[in-house]
This record gives sequence, structure tokens and C-alpha cells, in this order.
Amino acid sequence: MTSPPSDAHRAATVAFDHATKRYPGTNTARSGAVQDLSLEVPAGKICVLVGPSGCGKTTSLKMVNRLIEPTSGRILIDGQDVASREVTDLRRSIGYVIQQVGLFPHQTIGENVATVPRLLGWEPDRRRTRSDELLTLVGLDAATYRDRYPAQLSGGERQRVGVARALAGDPPVMLMDEPFGAVDPIVRERLQNEFLRLQADLAKTILFVTHDIDEAIKMGDLVAVMEVGGKLAQFGTPEEILANPASDFVARFVGVDRGLKRLSLSRVGDLDLLPAITARPGDDAAEPRRRIMANPLEYLLMIDEANRPIGWIGQRQVPSGGALSVLMASAMSPLLDRRTTLKDALAMLIDAEVQVGIVVDDHGALEGLVTADEITAFRRRGAEGSGT
Repeated sequence: MTSPPSDAHRAATVAFDHATKRYPGTNTARSGAVQDLSLEVPAGKICVLVGPSGCGKTTSLKMVNRLIEPTSGRILIDGQDVASREVTDLRRSIGYVIQQVGLFPHQTIGENVATVPRLLGWEPDRRRTRSDELLTLVGLDAATYRDRYPAQLSGGERQRVGVARALAGDPPVMLMDEPFGAVDPIVRERLQNEFLRLQADLAKTILFVTHDIDEAIKMGDLVAVMEVGGKLAQFGTPEEILANPASDFVARFVGVDRGLKRLSLSRVGDLDLLPAITARPGDDAAEPRRRIMANPLEYLLMIDEANRPIGWIGQRQVPSGGALSVLMASAMSPLLDRRTTLKDALAMLIDAEVQVGIVVDDHGALEGLVTADEITAFRRRGAEGSGT
């Protein structure tokens, strides 16, 4: 992972103090209104607002940067009421990422990322440097992407650019409104993992809206479950909410598979990875064949010169002698990383109809193996330890 920009460690507390938003003449239960919301997000943490449509989660988010003004109550950033700040200055100090990304189609990617620095009056060279380092930070090669236009990028790439743009002014607070909701499940899982890696380095204070309880559990240090009518039903860590739902509504919203969802709280890196028997194209087959004959897995993993997996060779397909060929490798397992949740890992193994996943590092190099049996055993141990 690329090192973060040197100034990218600002964060601030965000507090809702009896914040209320009413819409006269509308049905409160379906209006997106918010009723008496009070909670505090510590600096450097991700708080996910989750709940059904119309529960006020996006309204709550937009009150922070005053896209919506509260009817009563306050929103405080580091103890200062946002209502006391000049609105343009406030919004330029808060990163904002939305589901549709909202990139300017007539501007290059580099220009899009540099939007806030340009409004802040930064010199062109400084804007270019900041844009390039942030593109690199979100996993996009600056030389390749800076002069492209949004229409030339995939949905996942545009979403990365949206995150880079939100970070450009080094905001202490970021607001993210269903940022990964418009991409397919595979890309979403990858973006979630990339963002969590990024947050581990940057430690921004983030308010994140989603309607997906699985995403909330995965992404949040804290989760605010809201119910229709804009009421806060429960606020706590994902573990607290899964283990002890505060009401029947929360229990129903979280779902009957709470035990399975708790796998989202643990990651592949929490497991002891199993070693793989490996060989490279051109290696003599005799020695790896001897090793897999004595191994319960009965498969040889072929890797390249950079230790990146190529594919499996079944025991019966490994010759007793001669050189191994890349053409012998056929089946492949899902590639996981250490930040992949155990729930996602298990789902990927089930979808691929395999029992073993391959864990790789940020460069795609092999780190070890994880099995479905190991994940389910981990879940059983956690359930026994918690008494649920």
C-alpha cells in the first residue's frame, strides 16, 4: 500500500445534539425526517448510519455539511456548531462522496481530484502534486489516469476518483452516502477492502450511509441503526448490536442470521493461514508430486516468479517426472486478502463451489490458504466464547 500524504492525519469529533428535521405537511414516518438525534463519533472512527428507506439517515448526513438545515438541535464538529460557520467554507472542509460519484464530465480526472484545492487557491504545481499522490493512494496510476475523462473509466475506477477528490483538501471529516451502492458485488467488496486499508492509514472521521446491514457491520467502528420516522433505534459497535439488539426492530433489521453476520467482524488475517505446496513452471515434477501425495489437500499450486498463483494441478495430473508446464494448471480458487471478512470469504468459497481460498498480499503474491472448515470452526469457537 502506498504511503499516505504527509498531511493526511487530520480528524475531528462529530456530534449530533438533539438534531431534529421536520418537513411540514409530510408524513413523518416516510419523509426522511429526523427526530431528536443525539450521538457522538470520536475522531478517526467510521460511523455507519443504517436503516430502511425513509428513516432519515441521508438527511442526518446532509445536516453535517448544511445541505439540509436542522429544524432544531445542533451538529458540532470538534465542539463548534456547524451553523456558526460560513457555509462555503464549511463544505470545502468536509469531504463528500455520493453513490453517483458526481465527477465533472468535461474535466480530466486530475482536474476533478483537484477541485477543492483549486477553490482554495492552491498553485497549479501544488494541485498537480496533490492530485497525483491521491490517485496513487487510491490505487490508480497517476500517469495513466490523470489526463483521462470520467467516461473513459469503469464504475469502480470512478468511485476511487470520487474518494480521492473528497480527500484532496485534507478534510477532518468525510461524508459518504452509499458510496459503493452503484457497482456490482465483486467490485463493491474490493472497494470496501481498499477503503478500509486506506482508512487504516489516514484515520479520518467518517459518516457512512448505507441501507445494507452487512456493509454497516463490515465498515463501521460504530453503527447507528435508525428506524422509520427518523428515530435512533440503537448506537454501538457492530459486536454490541449483533450480540444484544436493543429492540425487536433492531433484531428484525439485523436478521435471524446474526451468528453468521458476526463473521463480518473477523477477517482472514485473524486465522492461522495454512501453507500451500507450490511449484513453478519448469520445475521438476518429482519432488512436488511426492509432497502432495502425503498432503491431505492433494493439490499442487502453481505460482509464477513473483509468487503469484497461476492455478491448481490435481494430484493425478502431476507427472512422476519431467518439467511442470503452465498448461497443467486448470482450476483456480478465489483470491482473498487479509482484510477480507470471514463472511465474504465463506461466501466466495461457496459461490465458487470450492473448499479452499488463496490468500495474497497487495501485490498478488501468495501468503497462504484458508479453508471453509477453518472458517466455520472459527465461528463455532466465537459462538461458544460469547455464549450465543
